[in-house]
Amino acid sequence: QLQLVESGGGLVQPGGSLGLSCVASGGTLYQYAIAWFRQAPGKEREGVGCISSSGASINYRASVEGRFTISRDNAKNTVTLQMNSVNPEDSAVYYCAASSDPASTDKAICWGSGMNYWGKGTLVTVSS
Repeated sequence: QLQLVESGGGLVQPGGSLGLSCVASGGTLYQYAIAWFRQAPGKEREGVGCISSSGASINYRASVEGRFTISRDNAKNTVTLQMNSVNPEDSAVYYCAASSDPASTDKAICWGSGMNYWGKGTLVTVSS
């Protein structure tokens, strides 16, 4: 069974950068699309972005487009979320999740209920 572990969270100042990693074990990552989700206190979980199994397709939510970048290294079973120009609204627990649905693996279309595996999350706090 695929296991996902996020790392890289922490405190970052507004306008700064932070890189999150999602490392998979117990399976081969290339079979799955990977999505990043986040959940701030008192708010619903929201999708941040999704990358197809090959990495050829990537989709982002509008509020992070141009600031966040998702990449993957299937040989290392790792997906990275690079966060630039962060602001306090980006503060949340960030989760990575894997999906084997063809819409996800082929077209990077991911949704929460369609994910097969989830990590436990890493906390990002944007504050001065």
